[in-house]
Amino acid sequence: MRIILIGYGVVGQNLTRIFINRRAELFNNYGFRPRVIAVVDRGGAAVNPKGLDLERLLLSKREKGTVAADSKFGKPGASAIEMIESLEAEAVVEASPTNIKDGEPALSYIKAAFRTGKHVVTSNKGPLALAMPVLTELAEHNRVYFRFSGSVGAGTPFLEFAKRCLFGDRIIFIRGILNGTTNFILTEMVERGVSFEQALKKAQDLGYAEADPSMDIDGFDAACKLVILANWVMGKKVTLKDVSIQGIRNITRNDIESAEKEGFTVKLIGSIGDKLEVKPTKISKEEPLAVGGTFNAVTFVSEFAGEQTLIGRGAGGVETASAILRDLLDIKQKLAARVWPE
Repeated sequence: MRIILIGYGVVGQNLTRIFINRRAELFNNYGFRPRVIAVVDRGGAAVNPKGLDLERLLLSKREKGTVAADSKFGKPGASAIEMIESLEAEAVVEASPTNIKDGEPALSYIKAAFRTGKHVVTSNKGPLALAMPVLTELAEHNRVYFRFSGSVGAGTPFLEFAKRCLFGDRIIFIRGILNGTTNFILTEMVERGVSFEQALKKAQDLGYAEADPSMDIDGFDAACKLVILANWVMGKKVTLKDVSIQGIRNITRNDIESAEKEGFTVKLIGSIGDKLEVKPTKISKEEPLAVGGTFNAVTFVSEFAGEQTLIGRGAGGVETASAILRDLLDIKQKLAARVWPE
């Protein structure tokens, strides 16, 4: 499979390391031989239609800051759109930074890939949160696969679990912890007795929270994931504007202590029922969702199987890269079986 990789940060680099370290296993076990023909980062691109040397690519990125600096295959200033439109490839892996204001430039990358008949795997929540119904229809119209397992739960297969393991059942309600950073902050406030500001500072020091943590603490990251779950799992045609969002910025020690006295704990919970909502919620410490640290947990309530809760790590470069690999393997197997999107 010829792959164009857009975005070469932590996720993109970890994906290529997986390709390197598991090369023989991927071919022997799955018949999968990924050939990365182009990588695009902020400096430009590296291109080789015969397949790039991934070790060389990582070295160029580490030592020179961009893959475009490669002396033989580098193309300084080359754009992602140019690569997508001009190169022959089966798949585009889109792993550029998230933008929830307008979804760009990832939204344009995905549309360009669809137009040129390329399957797309993305870990980017922005385009999905803002335009998932439209993107799904575009993929179907162009008869290409569109996969995004890494956008919710990173390496924990929340989307696959609901779609495959509960196949044939009808999911009627979803609720869960969808953001590991806020869960870490709230856990610190409970276990260490610290203020919100102190817990946030620790999260930033450990690399869980960005210098500008608003995407996490104001609930937008969780809301984006809620939109993806609602569309993919429950068939709703919703976007970010359909979600009622309240973050944890105003949670105090008094709120935490009050909940503790009642035998509850405070978590940032996203829920999908008659409406989509993200808000701090008191839940029983005995609930499966009462997980600590950076863990995510999602409860699916279905018509026949009842409640099923999946718990796992919700972030990380390696974890997200592993989800992208799962999606690529899924597409590869469907193509090998000549199962085309309708």
